Amino acid sequence: MASSVNDHSSAREAGENTVVAILIAVSVCHMFNDVIQSLILATYPLLKQNFALDFGQIGLITFAFLGTASLLQPVVGYVTDRYPTPYSLVVGMGSSLAGLLLMAAASSFTMVLIAASLIGMGSSVFHPESSRVARLASGGRHGLAQSVFQVGGNFGTAIGPLLAAFIILPNGQGAIAWFAIMALVGMMLLGGVGSWYGKTLKLKRVSMEDERKAVEAVTRKSVAKPIAILLALTFSKHFYLVSLTSFYIFYLIQSFDISVQGAQVYLFVFLGAVVAGTVIGGPIGDRIGSRRVIWWSILGVLPFTLALPYANLFWTVALTIPIGVILASAFPAIVVYAQTLIPGQVGMVAGLFFGFAFGIAGIGAALLGWLADRTSIDFVYHICAFLPAIGLLAVFLPETGAAMPKMAEKPSTV
Repeated sequence: MASSVNDHSSAREAGENTVVAILIAVSVCHMFNDVIQSLILATYPLLKQNFALDFGQIGLITFAFLGTASLLQPVVGYVTDRYPTPYSLVVGMGSSLAGLLLMAAASSFTMVLIAASLIGMGSSVFHPESSRVARLASGGRHGLAQSVFQVGGNFGTAIGPLLAAFIILPNGQGAIAWFAIMALVGMMLLGGVGSWYGKTLKLKRVSMEDERKAVEAVTRKSVAKPIAILLALTFSKHFYLVSLTSFYIFYLIQSFDISVQGAQVYLFVFLGAVVAGTVIGGPIGDRIGSRRVIWWSILGVLPFTLALPYANLFWTVALTIPIGVILASAFPAIVVYAQTLIPGQVGMVAGLFFGFAFGIAGIGAALLGWLADRTSIDFVYHICAFLPAIGLLAVFLPETGAAMPKMAEKPSTV
């Protein structure tokens, strides 16, 4: 009897260790994926010089990358909800690898746009599928799992500018190819994740049927309003964030006459704050509810964004820290809240929100680049400072998605 209990306990602990390893693996691969992405943004000064680009063309590079990811992510999520493809993650990372190598060898602006699009295609596969894997391995703590998954990406985005500053900028555009090692390691890790994912799907066939019945119980009318509000809040968050990720370096150089490497370090400070906010958002959402986190994280940043355009260098850097922390805490909560509204559509919902976020960021980069060329970067920050006021819409969200039909989910211990 004791032996049976011990065997059961050992099996449960082994299962828990497995899903923790899976969460860590997808988070690390998210870091690799987003390092590759952030290299595009961080090498803008180099690309601007090599190809004599204006701010409008800089915005188009971001648009090519984010626009491709935006259009494809919901489609990938929708298809894989119905036809799960465990090893598609490896294919997605392979597309990013191809884009990375092409970016390193690009000899024209057109080649840069194609390379950026390939990296965007890789992200369009990676995000919805790895978000689904994180939820499968969550053990019911969906906010925590989303935070662990997303923090890897945010950390990758944060260190990308530093890697660009100290590796790519001193050695030239060809040094981008050195980061192919990350993509290759990521493909190997994702091969293992795909194996676990496939086995888990086979064991969850019954619960997946329950999820499909839960989807049928959810009407379009019941979720249309809260989903629309969540998309509006995502617009506010990412349109503002792209003003910093795409143009913050140029703003610092122009406004405070600092070096490119110095500006890269200050961008890293901001992106590090985004990492911290992502870590905080999910677990707090598990405890107090996603709606409260969403409300605080969008509207609560408004005083800091309004002050930013009037600050000196010290206070500019200081203000970007709470801006990054508060804004970043929203996205894990938004994704978990939306997945609760539409049970059984984990991939489609993740693809919709990641894709919409990417698309808004891409459009925002193009529009803000156009506006900066015709006015000034300083003017752009004055306008964008008011975007978090859209967070007032959070008052119309239901207190919890639990009111919507959903199935009870059990921790996966495969």
